[in-house]
Amino acid sequence: MELWNSTLGSGFILMGILKDSGSPELLCATVTALYIVALTSNGLLLLVITVDTRLHVPMYLLLGQLSLMDLLFTTVVSPKALVDFLRQENTISFGGCALQMFLALTLGGAEDLLLAFMAYDRYVAICHPLNYMVLMRPRICWLMVATSWILASLNALGHTVYTMHFPFCLSREIRHLLCEIPPLLKLACVDTSKYELMVYVTGVTFLLLPLSIIVASYILILFTVLHTSSNEGRQKALVTCSSHLAVVGMFYGAATSMYVLPSSFHSPEQDNIISIFYTIITPALNPLIYSLRNKEVMGALRRVLGKYNLLTPSTL
Repeated sequence: MELWNSTLGSGFILMGILKDSGSPELLCATVTALYIVALTSNGLLLLVITVDTRLHVPMYLLLGQLSLMDLLFTTVVSPKALVDFLRQENTISFGGCALQMFLALTLGGAEDLLLAFMAYDRYVAICHPLNYMVLMRPRICWLMVATSWILASLNALGHTVYTMHFPFCLSREIRHLLCEIPPLLKLACVDTSKYELMVYVTGVTFLLLPLSIIVASYILILFTVLHTSSNEGRQKALVTCSSHLAVVGMFYGAATSMYVLPSSFHSPEQDNIISIFYTIITPALNPLIYSLRNKEVMGALRRVLGKYNLLTPSTL
């Protein structure tokens, strides 16, 4: 069969989900709304954490990094999907596909690791409050952030280079929302079983290991909270933990289904739907879940917006 990815100007066709859906206009409007929410909420949270010195503490440093990752992650996917639908042109160049894959893997992997570090931060704050400023001093926080970005980018670079080196057949249609490893491997003209095993091992490392740390941290937090004498404190902690775990479960569940479960367990249509959760929905929900009920963040938001005369405290 003819190979084509070695020629200049060759590219792929991203089929996505908008074109094949039953109500493409409604889905397009929904994706647009979620993207606007993600941009606005993550942008505001980044602004507040950067400007307000009262939030220059470990918890909000990590939360600011999460907002940055979410904002960039959804920007890598959503604008192109929407523009392609409106222009009725779904092509993406070979280099553009490689770049999108690298960015998506970097941002997704970094968020995987950062969520685990954030769970550890909450564990230390609740279970070991007296040692919090020692265990979560600024140097350690920045080391956590740097570790997330560096490990994720190295992993993404390796996978991107290796995936894109395969010879692809004449078919250029990627039945997926973005350029990711599983749908691209289905276009390869050679046996990719050994590499698929490598992807599986990496998926377990980057997804299931951090998820185990998150679950263990929240279990220890719940045990500690349940032994406190304050009913109000217990209820608040339970609500907070459940909302955080819901977002974490949605992100990790979708990513695990894509990169850990064998391809025989899910179809391209299911993969498209699953990818929406960790590329579009979760980035829109994260700042709302992590910050909406946080009095410190809301107070800082009032102060910052009031400072720039954008919003008065009475209107919030």
